[in-house]
Amino acid sequence: MRPVLLFALSTFAVCMAVSTAVEAGGPNEANYPLRVHILKFNKRAGKGDEAKNLSDAPDFVQGMGVADLFENGQPQGFQFSYDCIYGVQASQGYSNFPARWKKKGKRLEILVPEPKKPSNLDSCPLDVEITPLLAFYWKDGRISEERIEVLKAWMVKHQYNPEDDQEDPVMAAGEKVMPGESSDPQLIEQ
Repeated sequence: MRPVLLFALSTFAVCMAVSTAVEAGGPNEANYPLRVHILKFNKRAGKGDEAKNLSDAPDFVQGMGVADLFENGQPQGFQFSYDCIYGVQASQGYSNFPARWKKKGKRLEILVPEPKKPSNLDSCPLDVEITPLLAFYWKDGRISEERIEVLKAWMVKHQYNPEDDQEDPVMAAGEKVMPGESSDPQLIEQ
């Protein structure tokens, strides 16, 4: 009886260790307190000097884009370049990507979903160039710039705070989000 109990407890301990290791395999979203809203990006496949595989598949994706960072309740526009395995994608609607500073003011790390496995997140470094005092938004089908105070006022008015998981703006009864409407600096219609 005692060897069977010892075997059962050992098996249980091994299973717990393996499941903990599997769960800890990806980045912990709690370590990414900032939010990034990607408005526009472009990409191209790249190959490393030393290929990681024998296929013709790219080893990484390179590109650049335009985004807004939300930090301490403040929006801030920036341009970025990136070089990572899965690349980045534009934010859907008002959604954002979790982020953290790797080098304050110079390099952000965001979490992006793996293609065909959106529940698996991988990190992607962004080299950023902050756009002083400006944020970006969609207007008449194009990206425009506005003072961050205007976006901040819109955020307060619409109870939009992506850092606190408030990614759905609260619109007043009858208020419409229309292309080119200046009262909506985060218009995401493309």
